[in-house]
Amino acid sequence: MSWQARIEAALAQRLASDTFRRRRPLSQGAGRWLAQGERRWLNFSSNDYLGLSQHPQLIAAWQEGAVRYGVGSGGSGHVTGYSEAHEQFEQQLADWLGYPRALLFISGFAANQAVIAALMTDADRIVADRLSHASLLEAASHSPAQLRRFVHNDTAHLTQLLARPVSGQQLAVTEGVFSMDGDGAPLAAIADAARGAEAYLLVDDAHGIGVSGEEGRGSCWQQGIKPDLLVVTFGKAFGVSGAAVLCSDALADYLLQYARHLIYSTSMPPAQAVALSRALALIRGDEGEARRRALRQHIARFRDGASQLGLKLTGSESAIQPLIVGDNGRALALAEQLRARGCWLTAIRPPTVPAGTARLRITLTSAHEAQDIDRLLEVLHAAGE
Repeated sequence: MSWQARIEAALAQRLASDTFRRRRPLSQGAGRWLAQGERRWLNFSSNDYLGLSQHPQLIAAWQEGAVRYGVGSGGSGHVTGYSEAHEQFEQQLADWLGYPRALLFISGFAANQAVIAALMTDADRIVADRLSHASLLEAASHSPAQLRRFVHNDTAHLTQLLARPVSGQQLAVTEGVFSMDGDGAPLAAIADAARGAEAYLLVDDAHGIGVSGEEGRGSCWQQGIKPDLLVVTFGKAFGVSGAAVLCSDALADYLLQYARHLIYSTSMPPAQAVALSRALALIRGDEGEARRRALRQHIARFRDGASQLGLKLTGSESAIQPLIVGDNGRALALAEQLRARGCWLTAIRPPTVPAGTARLRITLTSAHEAQDIDRLLEVLHAAGE
């Protein structure tokens, strides 16, 4: 089969199974509203949980950073791309989360790939939650280590897999809040299982950081654990982009020597680090607490209203409220109906989620107002009828 034939066959398969992905250019793509030219939609697909992406203080901080440092870092952090702004933000993160060190990465995907690629050998084993993010599972499958996946949030199965003989080391992998189901991991029990097997524990808390715990310190802080490797990302509650790995001094030095994503990628612009530093100050302060409180109120309002309407939601108490539809075509049609009524929702289909679990991934933010939640409930009810 030629290259062209292979590509065309793969695209045809995606189209036939209603799993073909399309992008839509937006003139405003974050915050309470989305816009495309003159059209506007209430935005229920954003990960901007605290509504900080449009915050004037963050915009001003990025502008100030650009004036001082320029708009790019100019190179890898190992050459010329590591500035005092990066160093300052790394130290602020480490102090906030109670770790000796923090290392900045250009994205959460890159951070997860870098850590697993740098650490694992063919003598090692990775034991990961079956619903871990694609960046984690892909990195694990591409690494030389053996990959075993435990049943979602099943600590007994995790313990069983970790107890099997292995000649090298083991890495247990999970998330704080799972991005497609919105549920949290039993982190304290998982940490106990990892400790009992003398395994390192990696927790990706992309969807918990900034939202959960005291000062928004995340899922691990909330459950009283400190994993060996904590990955936090800045494209959700922080309202910006990028990521960081929190770890020990020795692990940080090791990653600086062996993590190819750090060594060979241009680092994030210093201006971005300045904006992230300001985002952290907001998250930790009174305004951050007020925004977390507003988000909790919106979640409760939505779940109460959905229950009254008989909508079948999962047990998620997070900002992620998936409405499982099942059929791919039906999920796409429902998303279009809701957009026609002024609410932007996205149909999530396989391979992002398991076959037969296509869904509308509803996300709520503190930028919403009570009337927005009521409007969403109205259009969901109307579309369902």
